[in-house]
Amino acid sequence: MIVTTQKPVDEILDFIAPYKNIFIMGCDGCTQPPRGIREAITISQLLELAGKLKNKEFVFKTGTCAKQCDSHLAAETVQQSNLLGKFEKPDAILTMACGLGVQMLAGIDPSIPVFPAQNTHFMGAEEREQGTLEERCAGCGDCVLAITGGICPVARCSKGLLNGACGGAKEGKCELSPERPCGWVLIYDRLKAQGKLDQLKELRPLRDYRVTGWKVTV
Repeated sequence: MIVTTQKPVDEILDFIAPYKNIFIMGCDGCTQPPRGIREAITISQLLELAGKLKNKEFVFKTGTCAKQCDSHLAAETVQQSNLLGKFEKPDAILTMACGLGVQMLAGIDPSIPVFPAQNTHFMGAEEREQGTLEERCAGCGDCVLAITGGICPVARCSKGLLNGACGGAKEGKCELSPERPCGWVLIYDRLKAQGKLDQLKELRPLRDYRVTGWKVTV
């Protein structure tokens, strides 16, 4: 899931201040916490109140999309928003999705500015017992999990090292973030439990950033 946090209301107000008719679009996809229609309605109420305190009147319309990162679904939701009353075409769109949704919506109608209501942090795994979300994958495009015991060194090592620990860990914790487990200590312990410590002797080439992102055929 993609982990997001809501931007401060004052920052969002600065985005939308020049506009009146705002379409707030939620996303029912993989953002965590959920950012669907309920969250879209809630933020519309907060922004309406905050706007009045600054003598600014907004007209909000709310809706949600199954996946804003899907070009067809995103475009369909924007088109359907014209049928929801209040106004025919929005002056601006405020999206509750991750950064993918912002960019997808921005390409549908270049004449309509699109603003993010969220900050996008990372792709995370949920630890329900601790009630936390932790970065586990950086989408590097060259997965090494088969030789690192299923633990990603790019995401879980603060320095993204591919060939073992830096030597600065103390009591299994990262020297850069003392509250964070050292990713390579985790890898060592996992490979030791599997009897595969010899894999640590394999020299991995420098990370090839050419395989990160841009476009793949599906």
